[in-house]
Amino acid sequence: MKKSIFSKIFSSFCLIILTVSILILISSFFTIKQYYIKSLSNDLKRLSYSLKLNLIPTIEEKNYEKLDKKVKKIGKDINTRITIIAPNGKVLADSKKNPNLMENHGGRPEVIEALKKGFGRSLRYSTTMKKKMLYIATPIKSNGKLLGILRVSLFLKDINKLLNNLEIKIFLITLIIIFLSLFGAYIFSKNLSNPIKDLVSISKKIAKGDFSQKIILNRRDELGELSKSFNEMSEKLKTLFSDLKLKQEELNSIISSLEEGLLVLDKNGKVILYNESFKKIVKSEPYGKFWWEVLITPKINKLIKKVFKEKKNFSKEIEIDGKIFLVSFVFIPSKEEITILFHDITRFKKLEIIKKDFVSNVSHELRTPLTSIKGYVEVLEDEIKDKNHIYYLNIIRKNTERVINIVSDLLMLSELEEKGFLEKIEDVNLNEIVENVFKILRQKANEKNLRLTLDEREKIFIKGDSCKLEQMFINLIDNAIKYTEKGGVTVSLKKNEKVCIISIKDSGIGISKKHLDRIFERFYVVDKSRSKKLGGTGLGLSIVKHIVSIHGGKIEVKSTPGKGTEFKITLPLNFMGRDLKKN
Repeated sequence: MKKSIFSKIFSSFCLIILTVSILILISSFFTIKQYYIKSLSNDLKRLSYSLKLNLIPTIEEKNYEKLDKKVKKIGKDINTRITIIAPNGKVLADSKKNPNLMENHGGRPEVIEALKKGFGRSLRYSTTMKKKMLYIATPIKSNGKLLGILRVSLFLKDINKLLNNLEIKIFLITLIIIFLSLFGAYIFSKNLSNPIKDLVSISKKIAKGDFSQKIILNRRDELGELSKSFNEMSEKLKTLFSDLKLKQEELNSIISSLEEGLLVLDKNGKVILYNESFKKIVKSEPYGKFWWEVLITPKINKLIKKVFKEKKNFSKEIEIDGKIFLVSFVFIPSKEEITILFHDITRFKKLEIIKKDFVSNVSHELRTPLTSIKGYVEVLEDEIKDKNHIYYLNIIRKNTERVINIVSDLLMLSELEEKGFLEKIEDVNLNEIVENVFKILRQKANEKNLRLTLDEREKIFIKGDSCKLEQMFINLIDNAIKYTEKGGVTVSLKKNEKVCIISIKDSGIGISKKHLDRIFERFYVVDKSRSKKLGGTGLGLSIVKHIVSIHGGKIEVKSTPGKGTEFKITLPLNFMGRDLKKN
């Protein structure tokens, strides 16, 4: 059962008040009793000094019968028991009993203490009177001679009777104090708990969205400050919730108006947010379902599991019900949620296919007439002797060769893009391929006095297509020779357990940083005038990138203008070509 703050505060006060009161009562009773006994002891001590003056003459006379009568008379008058004990412990006189019938008192504690210290006190049970008594003993001396011991005593019941009356009064006073304290604690607890109770009640209403609630406490203490701060907080919350509601509505409007499908999954894989565009893609109500109940495409399910496992963001083209989507996966670390965006690129993909088909078809159609033109130009060059005509025929031949090169590169690029994987896979000796390429391009390098160097540490064999890999080396080394005026081109080969690393480095003019991100694009050239002069098509590096890609590798480029360029290619040693298409 839930306890209120009032009951907790009041019960705490009650416990403290009762505990303190009980401790005070116990300590008071004990202290008063000790003080009273000590006070009585002092009174009896003073009484014994007075009695000694009166009894010494009789004791010196050794008239013990007279002494006994005298003691009995004095004891009756002052209502106090008086006992005279000889130094050897024999009782000489007693105000209550016959001394001749009493046992030796030499071993009594108060007697022993009196003989040692000059004063003895004992609170004990009397074997003679059969009652508990307070004893005070003092030595009786005359001219330095010990005559005996004077012992005076009181019944403890008489002492307790007086103490009981005092304790009853103290107990009654304590009860009154406890009652007043509890009443004060009740008032204080109520005064403290009521504002808190009001705060709780109003905070519950605010939690339900009623921000009009206010708490008013006319107090100048911390609770007053708390109520003021609470009201200010309520106003700020009202403003914040209004802004948040407005932003939420704006966000919902934006999400609803998105043409892209939006899906958000929580850390357990359940759908917590989506828009109408996504609903149209899956053609069902996804809210509250797991992703595998909504997205039945195995490829997407595999990718979602990968995102949850690796906690990384990436994009992938995926086909769903005949449409192609660019699906972006974003992992949100703070909540371990995944946001998935489906961008329909079917139309763009169709246009891309149409464009590729157009380029491929045009290239095929152009190759035959261009070859014929080149052949007829070469025939005319052999037959015509006029220098002016030969000059123009030479220009026609060079441009025809350039167009033929462009068409050939376009056909190769179309073939690479169309297949997207390797059909012919064999063990390829990269060292031999590089040496063959050097033989093909050595004359071109010699014309510019350039060195072609193969820095090989060991023989490297990989799984791949030897023709395409040879084309890759031809394009990169040919480019290096074209844009290098002195020094040379160095090819280095090395490997580890899983990959081989190819480096093609020249000492040429280099590439500025602003061009590095675009050099693999189709028809992109850094220096158009120089490229045209050297017969470049702008497709060589794009072909290289596709060849590296279908071999499951990656290519990087580093360049410093005026110092040279380095292409670094990483290829797997045992790559299976069709794996790329599957993934």
